[in-house]
Parts: sequence; structure tokens; C-alpha cells
Amino acid sequence: MRADGLRLDWKRVRVVLAGLGVALCAGFAFAAQPQAQAAPSAGADAVALPAQLQDFDAYVENVRKTFDVPGIAVAIVKDGKVVLERGYGLRDREANAPVDAHTLFAIASNTKAFTAASLQMLAEDGKLEMDDRVIEHLPWFRMSDPYITQEMRVRDLLAHRSGLSLGAGDLLYWPTTDYDNAEVARRLKDVPITGQFRGQYAYDNILFGVAQLVVEAAGGMPYDRFLQQRIFAPLGMDETRYNSDHLQGMDNVAMGYAKADFKDLVPAPRMTWANVGGAGGIYSSAHDLSKWVRAQLAGGVYAGEGDNARRLFTEKRQREMWSMLTPIPVAKPSVPELAPAVPNFMGYGEGWFLGDYRGRKLVWHTGGWPGMVSRVTMLPDQQVGVVVLTNAESGAAFNAVTMRALDAMLGLPAYDWTDAYAKARARQEGKADESWQKHLKARDANSKPSLPLSAYAGSYRDPWYGDVAVTRQGDRLRIRFAHTAELVGTLSHWQHDTFLVRWDQRWLNADAFLTFSLDPDGGIREARMVPASELTDFSFDFQDLRLAPVKPDGHKDG
Repeated sequence: MRADGLRLDWKRVRVVLAGLGVALCAGFAFAAQPQAQAAPSAGADAVALPAQLQDFDAYVENVRKTFDVPGIAVAIVKDGKVVLERGYGLRDREANAPVDAHTLFAIASNTKAFTAASLQMLAEDGKLEMDDRVIEHLPWFRMSDPYITQEMRVRDLLAHRSGLSLGAGDLLYWPTTDYDNAEVARRLKDVPITGQFRGQYAYDNILFGVAQLVVEAAGGMPYDRFLQQRIFAPLGMDETRYNSDHLQGMDNVAMGYAKADFKDLVPAPRMTWANVGGAGGIYSSAHDLSKWVRAQLAGGVYAGEGDNARRLFTEKRQREMWSMLTPIPVAKPSVPELAPAVPNFMGYGEGWFLGDYRGRKLVWHTGGWPGMVSRVTMLPDQQVGVVVLTNAESGAAFNAVTMRALDAMLGLPAYDWTDAYAKARARQEGKADESWQKHLKARDANSKPSLPLSAYAGSYRDPWYGDVAVTRQGDRLRIRFAHTAELVGTLSHWQHDTFLVRWDQRWLNADAFLTFSLDPDGGIREARMVPASELTDFSFDFQDLRLAPVKPDGHKDG
């Protein structure tokens, strides 16, 4: 919401660094027996596997075990034909149900490309212009900066250059909330701007929710209906669904898995992001996404040719989606073994990351969702596309599979991407352990809170998120985010006026430090939070909260 991951690196900058090869999340031995499921024949579209893919099944099984991923689905296309569609392992460990090419996964931020395409299709229809001001379509739209409010264009919604910080406002929908899409968008007026408008890259999700509302306003129909009528139906993506609300009666749906406390693989509840669906609401299969990729590689054509071609969008519109709007600095690889994956350039277009792989143009995106991460990758000039869907939070796994597939389709020598990403993951986890040890070393375990526990209890409010309650229950404090059912936990004293928040749902992996600041008279002025681990997903943007005490009359103190 992920890439998506992915919202990708874990501090997961899930989406961005995924393309550079940063591994996500811990991997431990998975006890289930390997089980590769060959896809049904692709009929006339099927072509012979390249020599380097002859051992692909064994390779993917090794990736699954190395990174502790229950199930993976893969689709590879070349020159408009399906090379491979296959499932590996289990979509549901508890039910011992296998993955196949038709298993549905939450594709999270891979939804963003569908939202970008929807807007470009409406521009082709004459319903909007990509350089229209957003307020021309949503007059109530407000950012916290008046200038940005007036100058924000439709195209800006898709480019991660708004001035918002990384993942700003994500707690309005992440991991779930009871806010609807319009309310999330309206609360943007209180989300702080920390960067320069159109001056730097910072991945966001909220503005794709706004883009969804623009699709609805200009298209004259709900977003899910637009997707169904204008994209899914023409492409024959009959398995694809918008949000889990539309999965009733469908059995072949993957269960997501997360590492509780970063170590124990457990099921993550199935979720829906109807409130920011334009950023990450789609469930799809490797089989269906191969159709989406083939249309992308064909410049929008999905049937026919020449003057009789049927299109989702024109080549001109696709060039706009694949043109860089926001440059992204290229970082050094986290380990030397990932040097071959480092691009010469990197940037973001409209719903797509752009760069190169070994000098060849690369277009891709990742998706991160609680319990599922994925990647869609294309080499346009070589007419190659790769889809990798997984039901665990390991960007290392989808990267290792993707890179092996790309090398095979390019006829390059085999490279041990599994080992490279395993080393990157180990380095990332090591840095997180070092950071935690520094916290422990700095802690004054003998210190006491300045106030009695009952004094910290009360109602607190952040301008953009809303209400958070701290209550006294016996000899402990509990915290509850009013609009987020998953964010309920216990406060344990850490030092001075700082407490460690341990969420009841351990699969969140989002424990945080909560620090109360006092005024000169000993009253609580505000409370601030920061994630306790560097491995916590960036969408837990606790650091942006400014929690002020709320008086009994409903007004904030101060």
C-alpha cells in the first residue's frame, strides 16, 4: 500500500527501494512441503520455455524456503505470448490449499497503475485534462498549504512530488480504518507538508485516493464500476476484484502471512482498503495480470491490430504514464552482491517506477499489504513482462524471482539472486538489531514516570488522524486508536515519561515509543510517537502525530 511495498524497504520503503533490491522482512525456515502447481495450458499463446527457465520451478521453491513464503504465483510474457503461468506452495497453510495461476492476491500498490490509466482514459475521452487543477473536479479539496491546494494538478496526484513526507497520512487508512474515502481526502487539509512541492520524491498513498475521487467525478460512476467496465471487462480479467468486499463466494484467494514479532509466521486478517482503493484496492491473479501486462507492452492494444485495434488507451497516453515526472536518487546497493540490480537512473512517472536494468529500459511497480507483497515488471523494448505475487511480507522473495526471470528472458548468465537478497535481508535485520541495542543501552531502567499512571490516562486528539484514548486498567495503561480496530495495545514504562506501546495484534510489527511532554505546571502538553523498530512499515507514520489532551468539553488543552 505496499508495494506494496513494495511499500518496499522495511523501514520498508516498500515501493521504492524494492526496485533497487532492498530485502524486506525476516525469513525463517518454512515447514510445509514444496508444492509446485503447473498452470493450465495457455493454449495458442504458450511458447517454449527458454533454457534458463527449465529449472525455474526448483529455483522458485528454493526462494520460498529461503524467505519463508507459503505461496508464490508467477506469470511471464514475451512478445505478446504467455511463457509461463504457475503457482508454487500454499495459498492457505491451515487448509493445505495450493496456489495456482488463478489464485487471487491483494496486489496493493500495483493498483496505482490502474488508477493512472483510468485518468488517462478519461483525458482521452475529453472528460478532463491531466494538467487540470484538482479543485476543478473536487472543489472542496484542500492541502495544508494554500499554494499547493491551488496548484495541485491531476498529474501531480500520480507522481509522489506533493511535498508530503514518506507515507504521510497513511494511518487514515492503514492497516484499516472506519473513515470513508472522501473523509480521508478531506483530512488532508491537516496533514503537515514537510517538503517542497514538485521539488523532491516522497512516496505517498493518500493522493491516489484523491485520484480515485477524480475518476469518479469525471467518469460519472464509482471507481470499481469504472475499473470493471473500462479495464477488467475489455481485458477479460474475469478473476480480478476491487477490494475484499467483492470476494464473496470465491474460494481461490490467498491468505496473507506476516511474521509476528518479526519471527513467527502467522495469518494476517484479510483486509479491504475501500477508503483509499485507488492506491491499493485490487485483488488479482497472475493469470489476469498477465493480460494487463500484455496490453501495457502492446501500447494499450488488447485485441486486433492496425486500424482495427481495440485499445484501453493510446500510445501517446502510455508515453505520458511512462515518462519520468519525479527523479529518484539512485542509492548504492545495500550489499555488493546486489550491484547488478542498481539502475543508472530511477524515477517515477504516473503510477509506475522507471529506470533501467543492465542498460535496458525498465518499468515496474511493487505492492505491499499486511501479509502479501508483489511486483509487476516490464522490459518494454524487449517485450518482456514478469508478474510475481506472494502471500508473505518478503520483498526479497519477489525480487529474487523477478530478477531470475528477467535474466532468463534476456539470455543472460544465471546469477544467484537468492543469495544476494538473503545477504541484503540479513544486513537489514542486523542494522535493526543494532538500533534496538542502542535503545536498550540508552535506557534508564531505574527511572520513574513523572506522574502517577492515572494522570496519563485520557483522550488525546491529532488534527489529521483524530482521537486516541489512553485508559488505566488496574496497574497498566492501554491505548486505543478510535478509528483503527487493529491499533489497541498496552503501554509499558520505558524510561522517564516514555512508554513502549505493544500492540495486541503482534503481526502488525509496529510497536512504538510514546513520549508525554509536560508543561511548566506538570500537566501533559502533548504526546508524540515513533516506531520502535527500523523494520516497521513506513505506513505506520506515528511520527507525524501530534496528540494533544482533550478537555471534557471536547476541546484540546492549550
